[in-house]
Amino acid sequence: MSTIKTADGTRIYYKDWGKGKPVLFSHGWPLDGDMWDSQLNFLAEKGYRVIAFDRRGFGRSEQPWTGYDYNTFASDINDLITCLDLQDVTLVGFSMGGGDVTRYINNYGTARVDGLVLLGAVTPIFGKADDFPQGVDHSVFAGIQAGLRKDRAQFISDFAAPFYGINAGQTVSEGVLTQTLNIALLASLKGTLDCVTAFATTDFRPDMAKVDVPALVIHGSNDQIVPFESTGKLAAEMIEGAQLKVYDNAPHGFAVTHSDQLNADLLAFLKSL
Repeated sequence: MSTIKTADGTRIYYKDWGKGKPVLFSHGWPLDGDMWDSQLNFLAEKGYRVIAFDRRGFGRSEQPWTGYDYNTFASDINDLITCLDLQDVTLVGFSMGGGDVTRYINNYGTARVDGLVLLGAVTPIFGKADDFPQGVDHSVFAGIQAGLRKDRAQFISDFAAPFYGINAGQTVSEGVLTQTLNIALLASLKGTLDCVTAFATTDFRPDMAKVDVPALVIHGSNDQIVPFESTGKLAAEMIEGAQLKVYDNAPHGFAVTHSDQLNADLLAFLKSL
């Protein structure tokens, strides 16, 4: 398998397909790099080099006991970009992955970066804070962690309904549901729990000001996991010159339910850089 060793010695798995300008994908919770296969294959066939990694603790990457915080995630991305010597890379982050690519820019700058894409992302802030009362209440995150501790397999199985909007009229195959559960169960339970704390408590509002490359923000209008009004809408307003696309009635998992639309929009953005 293709892996790199990060600054703290953790092995991170990645897939690297195609040739051309690079595009680096950071996955959502509780998934891994395989969530991107439709996008990776599509863009590689269009002449791009596409890289997707498994976040530490997930998929085929190692499962350390610690390091599930956004500065470490950003450091892992920096190690991957440096190891592969990526230049003019476009960073694409979905859900919690939107946080680590944004934190990468905050911590390491944009000397190697051409563009940023945030898809259903937790930026600029996800959980409620004293100065952000519209955020998701922390009791929700506590409930997620309790469900994972009690019966992770059943919790993830049930989580798929709001994630893909099945309870709001969207249709996904049994195969997708099976794959989603299988991917989630590959992950470290500790990492799965700690990542909930990370995306619930990290404030990316200061990071938004550091984004000085073209940015595309895409969000589903019916996202039941990461509410558009308090995340994607604000992110697009805070990043100077950002493009905003709202997919009508799309759920959080629109990379599956709206894959053709997403692929077309990603390609158009990449061509514009």
